[in-house]
Amino acid sequence: MIVRAFDGPSALEREDFEPEAPGPKQVSLRVTAIGCNFFDALITAGQYQRRPELPFAPGAEIAGEVVAVGEGSAWKVGERVMALVDYGAYASHLNVEDERVYAFPEGLNDDQASAFGIVYQTSYFGLVYRAALQPGETALIHAAAGGVGLAAVQIAKALGARVIATAGSDAKLALAAEHGADVCIGYRDANWIGQVKEATDGRGADVIYDPVGGDIFDGSTKCIAWDGRLVVVGFASGRIPTLQMNRVLLKNIAVTGLHWGAYYDHDRAKIRDAHEALCKMVAAGQLSPVVTQTAPLEDAARVIGDLHSRKTRGKVVLHP
Repeated sequence: MIVRAFDGPSALEREDFEPEAPGPKQVSLRVTAIGCNFFDALITAGQYQRRPELPFAPGAEIAGEVVAVGEGSAWKVGERVMALVDYGAYASHLNVEDERVYAFPEGLNDDQASAFGIVYQTSYFGLVYRAALQPGETALIHAAAGGVGLAAVQIAKALGARVIATAGSDAKLALAAEHGADVCIGYRDANWIGQVKEATDGRGADVIYDPVGGDIFDGSTKCIAWDGRLVVVGFASGRIPTLQMNRVLLKNIAVTGLHWGAYYDHDRAKIRDAHEALCKMVAAGQLSPVVTQTAPLEDAARVIGDLHSRKTRGKVVLHP
């Protein structure tokens, strides 16, 4: 599914192609499942951090089978794998560099594996590497029923934290509770900040994980604990907030950003380390990717349009 103009998801159109042979240290994958992400909509509109040259296919995570290997590749034909790429995954076949191919997590099916990469990596990096979440601390997870939010809920619980989840509807709050949230709060309630304080005996949350930005970020600075850590993951609300630095000083808080994809440019080893740690959590029964909807690849425009409008829960997966 190709984008020929930066006109958003509606610009996607089908294109048939002949798969090429893989190059050195590459594999050719037959794609079985494609995970969809919020930024897939942004990249089709030219609004994401990475702006590919036109034309291109969006999509950054897949599950698949190795059907051919290039010279020097460490993978074997027939292996089931998952892959994480910058873009290009909305396709039936894809050639991928070895270093972006990962072992298939034991115990997951293809749909779950395609939904496992980016949101779990992002949440692991945010909670472990950026926020250093500790057992017994309280983590406040915003947009907790989305793909990245549910991953953060599960990982925070696996790390031994108490989890407060926010979401925009009763159904989404119920989903967060089903996957481990201890306290669920609707952020459309004008008093959600007060409810966070009440749930923490007035102390506030030790770690706040924010993929929303806007008013949610502003409110988070009012209900974070002394010496707390606020992780900025994205701006799904559409507004990039500013920060009143007196709150940073008076509460002794740290505000830290997370652009997960930049680790491929700066510290790739951390990504593979995180994958191994996450696979161990899966094996221990602590993590289970939540796929709430599947659709044919040709429905990509509708699916990522719904993602952009925040109409979906969990992860949505496309099938070539």
